[in-house]
Formats: sequence, structure tokens, C-alpha cells
Amino acid sequence: MTRGMAIEWLGWYGVAATIAAYVLVSFAVLLPSSLIYQGLNFTGAAGITIETWYRKDYQPFWLNLVWAVIALLAIVNIVRAI
Repeated sequence: MTRGMAIEWLGWYGVAATIAAYVLVSFAVLLPSSLIYQGLNFTGAAGITIETWYRKDYQPFWLNLVWAVIALLAIVNIVRAI
């Protein structure tokens, strides 16, 4: 597998993880305060961030970078509360 293919797969993982997180919260399978939900958001946004940086597609890069930071801050808050 080439580097470009691996990065593309990382981007597709990001799409799947972000959609899964949204579906799971929308149908009350997970709570927004769930580590699984925030983990899916963080890893999904990170995957898309890496892929869009590689492709030099900067609008979704910045959107997903901010999304990842928000999810990471939420994870830190959840872990502190435990």
C-alpha cells in the first residue's frame, strides 16, 4: 500500500467515524458525554484533517481541525470528571 492510499483510507475512516458518532447520538445510543462518542469525533476529525492537509484542501482541513480540538477538550473534561 502506498502512502497516498493509506492517507486516503485514513480519510475514509474519518468520514465513517464522524457519521457513526452522529448517528449514535442522534438515536440516543450514546450520550454526548460518552468517551466513545467523543473518541469517534476526535479520531474521525483527525483522520479527515490529515487527509485534507495531504490533499491541500484547506477548508475541510480547518473545519476538522477545530472539530478535533473540541472533541479533545471534551475528552479531557470527561476524564477529569471520572
